[in-house]
Amino acid sequence: MSAIRLLVLGAVRQHGRAHGYQVRNDLEFWGAHEWSNAKPGSIYHALKQMAKQGLMVAHDVAPSTVGGPPRTEYELTDAGEEEYFRLLREALVRHDQKIDELTAGVGFIVDLPRAEAISLLKERVAALEEWRAAVTAHWMPPEATPDAWGHIGEIMKLWVHSADSGAQWTRGLIDRLEGGAYVMAGEGRRSVDVLTDSVEGAAGAEGSYAPPSGEDDTEAEQRAH
Repeated sequence: MSAIRLLVLGAVRQHGRAHGYQVRNDLEFWGAHEWSNAKPGSIYHALKQMAKQGLMVAHDVAPSTVGGPPRTEYELTDAGEEEYFRLLREALVRHDQKIDELTAGVGFIVDLPRAEAISLLKERVAALEEWRAAVTAHWMPPEATPDAWGHIGEIMKLWVHSADSGAQWTRGLIDRLEGGAYVMAGEGRRSVDVLTDSVEGAAGAEGSYAPPSGEDDTEAEQRAH
């Protein structure tokens, strides 16, 4: 799967309709440009590509009466909604995905009903346990130890550690969800804000770029390169 597709679909969906800079700004507040390939060019490219694929509708918005720039706003189609939830579920349940995919999935986990999120995470734990058992059975038979393999044994130690730590973190999240943490889908209204006001201000101070008056999304994209 692609983390950028999930991130962009989710960012547009939480606004209903969003223009490119709005999506970019949300994802930068998340720090997604640091832990994923959600760079400005990738975000604009993903928006355009998914519009071509029928996952989004592109709405051309005329300049405002006070001289604002023209914008293209994007909105998920039914196919886009379906693709969003497919990617979200896959991100949460798979044990072998990249960290950016899992991170994106966790970022949007509240869009799922609580029971479904818990069920998917339990599937992830089971997959991690199965993978660990396969590693120990096929690569570390009872008569051998990782140390007997020399430095190659470090790979096996890494795999086992990754499985154990991943399962431990996932069980913790399951416990928190079962305990009522977070506002999940169908449980009431929640804010679409990514960060608190104080953190948003700090993020802006670190160099978040806002297009000046008169600059549209295309110009913002060009400046980002």
